[in-house]
Amino acid sequence: MTNAESISTPRFQAGEFKSDLKPIWCPGCGDFGVVTAITRALAAVGRPPNEIAFVSGIGCSSRIPGYTKAYGFNTLHGRALPIAQGIKLASPELLVLVASGDGDGFSIGGGHVAHVIRRNIDLTYIVMDNQIYGLTKGQLSPTSQRGRKTVSSNYGSLEEPVNPLLYVLGYGASFVAQGSPADMAGLARIIEEGIRFPGFAFIHVDSPCVTFGQEEQQLKAQKSRLQSLESIGHNAADRALAMARAREIGTKCYTGILYREPQPPPTYGQGVAERQAALQKQAVPRQEILRRFLPEA
Repeated sequence: MTNAESISTPRFQAGEFKSDLKPIWCPGCGDFGVVTAITRALAAVGRPPNEIAFVSGIGCSSRIPGYTKAYGFNTLHGRALPIAQGIKLASPELLVLVASGDGDGFSIGGGHVAHVIRRNIDLTYIVMDNQIYGLTKGQLSPTSQRGRKTVSSNYGSLEEPVNPLLYVLGYGASFVAQGSPADMAGLARIIEEGIRFPGFAFIHVDSPCVTFGQEEQQLKAQKSRLQSLESIGHNAADRALAMARAREIGTKCYTGILYREPQPPPTYGQGVAERQAALQKQAVPRQEILRRFLPEA
């Protein structure tokens, strides 16, 4: 085999990252496309399953670790990020991904988002947003539009929706992207770039709920509205521009990298490693300690 052939031949196929467990989502759910895009991205990155950890909370989207062939941890509702941070710090050699939904990530788990961003933990955080609580039969979620009528809001929601893209940009995230299972190839590329980014990467996925979602949110309708950021000449190095685009969520359906820090800051893991190395240099040898307390040792 020539060098050119060895470089062009992928180490893994997407199917090698899929477990034998069959998904039980509703037929047509956008999350089917998300898990396929994730396995394609992992195959492109080329890390074996035993070097990958997948963490999730609770919700339809949080079933994903069971459908992938990697270390999986299905945690408590809203607590995926702190668990994932602990895994990454304890085993920095692992590639750590987190799967969450709009409720899991921006309601009960919303308080963790700011801190994982400011620490810049090297994680890839994939949030599947369907603007509803699908697993518990269609209540309002934090991203539901004002006026939305559901089983928990017969007269319509009285609240403004959370804007996940604007939130994470405001907190200072260094990599922010948006994709859709209506564009499978594009979503796989976005996830791959997020995984390769040296720091915290946030990927917002507009993944419609076929059971409780509205007609205009479904994949067929969504596909007709998709607009690639690359096609409109978006400058992903401009945070102010990214925030302006983020404010259009709900009226525009952009796909691609909204913001990528040109010079990514050091990760929290790098800081920990440097501190540990410094402490080791300062460490007093064991024999010296013994001599201090046991002169005859």
